[in-house]
Order: sequence, then structure tokens, then C-alpha cells
Amino acid sequence: MLKLKAAQKIIKTALDLAREMGMKPLAVAVVDGRGALVAFAAEDGSSLRRENIARGKADGAVALGVSSRQIARMAADRPHFVAAVSHAIGGSMIPVPGGVLIRDAKGMVAGAVGVSGDTSDNDELAAVAGIEAAGFRADTGA
Repeated sequence: MLKLKAAQKIIKTALDLAREMGMKPLAVAVVDGRGALVAFAAEDGSSLRRENIARGKADGAVALGVSSRQIARMAADRPHFVAAVSHAIGGSMIPVPGGVLIRDAKGMVAGAVGVSGDTSDNDELAAVAGIEAAGFRADTGA
């Protein structure tokens, strides 16, 4: 089960990595396995609506049980399906990398992290660092 302390560790680690690498200001959303928001942070200077984008990456990953990188592939192959799912979940799905599933020791989905603010690949890198620092396995679908 994903708890607040772990979610805060994920966010801190993701943001620390972003500063070390000189990334643009990030927003990080952590949701549990049901898709409920556990924690969120946006760095000073992050652009307007970054929270919606970060949350959409995490929400889409939990809704479909795959990373947002995999959802991007689905969107290329089956755009009508991805559009329909986005509509079904209230429009909160961003089909680009940066939404990473959090898997527990048994491989079960404990939640997801959505990161937005830099390139999609860097967003994903920050999410992975946070997830692993909190003792979980990151599933990027790569």
C-alpha cells in the first residue's frame, strides 16, 4: 500500500534529481492504486496547469494499468480507443512519457507517479528515481 510518507519521498527524490540535472521546474503527482491523489508538489517557476498534466499522466497509467509511455504507443496505434478512455475517465489522461506505474514487491500496482515540466523522457527519469528511492519498482513499459 502506498502511504503518504512514501509519496513524499518520491516527490522529494524526483525534485532533487531535477535540480541536480538542471531540468526545468517540475510538477509531481503521486496517486494510489485507486487513482486517489496522495501527494503533489510543483516547483517555483513551473508553468500554469503543470499539475493537471502531471496528474493526467498518473491517472492514465492507473486507469489502464500501463505507463503513459505505453499509452502513447496505444494512441499511435488506436487513437479512437485512447480518446474514448480519456473521455471515460473525465479527460484526465496525458498520453506521453512521464506517467510511471508504482509496483510493490509482489508486482502489484500500488499507484503511479506523473511528472511534468521538462522533456517527457526527463519527466519519466525523475519519476523512476523517486519510485525506486521509496523502495518500489518503477514500471515505464520500456
